[in-house]
Amino acid sequence: MSANPIGKIPATVITGFLGAGKTSAIRHLLANAGGRRIALVINEFGDLGIDGEIVRGCGIEGCDDVVELANGCICCTVADDFLPTILAILARPNRPDHIVIETSGLALPKPLVRAFGWPEIRTRVTVDGVIAMVDGRAVADGLFASNPRAVQAQREADEMLDHESPLEELFEEQIGCADMVVINKTDQLDDAALARATAAVERELRPGARIVRAVQGAVDPAVLLGLSAAAESDLDSRPSHHDGTDDHDHDDFDSFVVELPEIASPQVFASRIALAVAEFDILRVKGFAAVAGKDMRLVVQGVGPRLQHYFDRGWQPGEARRTRLVVIGHHGLDAAAVSARLAA
Repeated sequence: MSANPIGKIPATVITGFLGAGKTSAIRHLLANAGGRRIALVINEFGDLGIDGEIVRGCGIEGCDDVVELANGCICCTVADDFLPTILAILARPNRPDHIVIETSGLALPKPLVRAFGWPEIRTRVTVDGVIAMVDGRAVADGLFASNPRAVQAQREADEMLDHESPLEELFEEQIGCADMVVINKTDQLDDAALARATAAVERELRPGARIVRAVQGAVDPAVLLGLSAAAESDLDSRPSHHDGTDDHDHDDFDSFVVELPEIASPQVFASRIALAVAEFDILRVKGFAAVAGKDMRLVVQGVGPRLQHYFDRGWQPGEARRTRLVVIGHHGLDAAAVSARLAA
């Protein structure tokens, strides 16, 4: 591991749309850190710290060193949460070799990068790079838009697309700010789908940014870290729809927590979630479930119609066995109806 030539602690910002694989990439990064001391900051959109729990449940040494900001998009809460968090990390007796920040899936990365120019931290931390994780299958299918079929048809017919969807605008923001884009889940893509996903990324890619491909978020830390981009000093090259504005909001999205009793079968529960996703056009589902007769905790994650579930660890002594899901959808999502369908 080489020392930072400018004496600042490098920070890597990992951004990406819902379910792109940010947490998987971080787990792989921690497991292959090669002796680096990594401080991990996780920003979770929603009322339940799902991503932090997944990371802590991985059993990797050092995963307890997680600072989680659970009250909204990190770039919206920068004044109240982000600056004190970074200052607290810098005040630790053993400072980290690298800071990794996982943004919410709904975050705009540029305001966060801009925050590193604040006087309190600009002489002590530099943005080594912005990494945008992309769910290759979702992008190939157009699932970052409100109407995937229509967007896919437009993509095939005309490369010069209208960008009217908030989700598509968010995709543009994250790719346009990135120093590296990781197209993830490439094992789920045939050559044609991979070409569509790559083309969608390349249309928004800024000059000099690189594309790499991954399966299950597994990217060598030597590839992700050490980019030396000093992104906080390079903001003009990172276009944003929100340049010239002071803030943004997430009124286009709703999120809520659904609490349920123990489930009888992971397969039946997954089918029930799939039906709810189709009926209510849910964007993202993630959480944990207690399975009757099982000592292990079930992780449930879904992006659009694609769901996965797996047991990650045993229930801890004194830990309440419960089923809790975060549901994210477009504004106006009927929380009561969704909850009733999931409980049916």
